[in-house]
Amino acid sequence: MRDFLYRIRAGEIIVADGAMGTMCFEAGLRVGDCPELLNIENPQLIEDITRSYLEAGSQIVQTNTFGGTALKLAPYGLQKRSAEINEAAVKIARRAAGDRAYISGSCGPSGKILQPYGDTEPEIIYASFREQINALIEAGADIITVETMVDLEEAKLAIKAARQISSTIPVMAAMTFDSTPNGFFTIMGISIEDAAVGLKEAGADIIGSNCGNGIRDMVMIASGFRQATDMPLIIQSNAGLPKVENGKTVYTETPEMMAEHAKDLMVLPVSVIGGCCGTTPEHIRALRKMVDSWAA
Repeated sequence: MRDFLYRIRAGEIIVADGAMGTMCFEAGLRVGDCPELLNIENPQLIEDITRSYLEAGSQIVQTNTFGGTALKLAPYGLQKRSAEINEAAVKIARRAAGDRAYISGSCGPSGKILQPYGDTEPEIIYASFREQINALIEAGADIITVETMVDLEEAKLAIKAARQISSTIPVMAAMTFDSTPNGFFTIMGISIEDAAVGLKEAGADIIGSNCGNGIRDMVMIASGFRQATDMPLIIQSNAGLPKVENGKTVYTETPEMMAEHAKDLMVLPVSVIGGCCGTTPEHIRALRKMVDSWAA
């Protein structure tokens, strides 16, 4: 496959995959269980999910490592298995994708709150990200994706860890915003403009947003990023906001709806378009069809 950043800089729009976590829950993962442990205990499930996205047209597939830092694994008693879990995840993704898609090492929040707002020192969080990202890169990840961040300082620590390990691996960084009367902000009060500046300065190659919003709000968030920066953007929206119907969590945005609004993302342009919570291979198939027709 051609160099990922070369394709981005040449103006190509790349289709990423969709949700991993909600797909695992659909397959029987119980609330309270560790999703990342499936890499060890049920690798076939993760491989099947990955392959379903590949067959739907994903050009990037993520590892099942969103909560793969030692800090995030600690409540399950798995903190000493971080490297093992992350290495296994890359191998699963590579078995499924071969050389037909880029493998994105997913790095989500640590679950801790940095000082001075919380009690965790930056060095501890940095070390946890460094261990995870080192394992992902050593196992052969093509991209590191720092995602679903609400604290800009934590996102910067993760990006710093990736850059300390590799100066050349592509790094994507996405934050999660809420709609307020004054615009979009993370729950830690970070604006789109602040995120655009901070993520770029930290060393990310591609920046943007994932999770927390359906496609309509994500178009507005993407527009905010485009006004603030000329950097390549990534947008991965939920299939709407979750609702509980008959005791089951459901997401109501259809593949067709997501694909239709993706036209607005391509106009901006957004370089990497994919899905987050509630999205399925059908959402990605619709997105890929729309991107292909746009490129044609």
